[in-house]
Amino acid sequence: MSTLNNAFADRPISLTAPSGIDRAAHHRLDEAWLAAAWSHPTTRVFVVSGGQVLIDDTPDGRTELVMTPAFEAPVTETHRYFLGTDEDGVSYFALQKDSLPGRMDQSARPAGLREAGLLLSPRDAGLMVHAVALENWQRLHRFCSRCGERTVIAAAGHIRRCQACGAEHYPRTDPAVIMLVTDDQDRALLGRQVHWPEGRFSTLAGFVEPGESIERAVAREVFEEAGVVVGEVEYVASQPWPFPSSLMLGFLARATSAEIHVDGEEIHEARWFSREELAAAFESGEVLAPYGISIASRLIELWYGKPLPRPGDAL
Repeated sequence: MSTLNNAFADRPISLTAPSGIDRAAHHRLDEAWLAAAWSHPTTRVFVVSGGQVLIDDTPDGRTELVMTPAFEAPVTETHRYFLGTDEDGVSYFALQKDSLPGRMDQSARPAGLREAGLLLSPRDAGLMVHAVALENWQRLHRFCSRCGERTVIAAAGHIRRCQACGAEHYPRTDPAVIMLVTDDQDRALLGRQVHWPEGRFSTLAGFVEPGESIERAVAREVFEEAGVVVGEVEYVASQPWPFPSSLMLGFLARATSAEIHVDGEEIHEARWFSREELAAAFESGEVLAPYGISIASRLIELWYGKPLPRPGDAL
């Protein structure tokens, strides 16, 4: 599709860069291996609570997850999640707690993925995404959907089992499509959701329905939200999005109609922008760019041809 700008095709998308972590799923049911890994002196552990972790800035300007050896970690009986191992054989675990621990030096700070995901290394960001997704699923799926009885944690945090009926429940991921739509003048369609601040525009998005292909979901969501008909659809990339449990599937799409009719329920306003019009709107402050951690930014950049402005950037 001609919209794609090759200069940005290979730039990493937030939360998707290779983390260097092997999830080592074959160890999750091996209690003896897990116990040995937990007691190993090189093992590193961090706490996740309410979607947040502790991060800290290093003297050389990096930002890291606050991790400790297992023997220094807070005590928890069951909410201990094995996240994987790195190439040096170091094992990583996350502990789900009701609150984050304090720090003697007071230098660490709590952060959610929207902040930390832009600051952490690929390794730390990947570990955090995994832990946050598991924590959210564990908090919301404590009871069996088959019989209603309480479930217990298994497979190092990756399964919940019902001891009453024997059902096993696995973490869910909801597929969602997110798309940059362009027309025959190569203008981009951007919309503002009803709960967003004035001026915040981004790509359209929506969930895939049961029995629906992702390509049809793109066309349906664009028509439902903006009244625009879509023809050609091209897949770009995916992004884990545990807010709370989605996988964003990014697309470029070509419109076959241009008249806009917003639904008024999800989308308050939608507009076609040329590159010049969007640049002018950024400069004047009329339009605010989407949050940098989202794949939406990358989809727009593929068309726009350069990075989107961030808060504090000189235009």
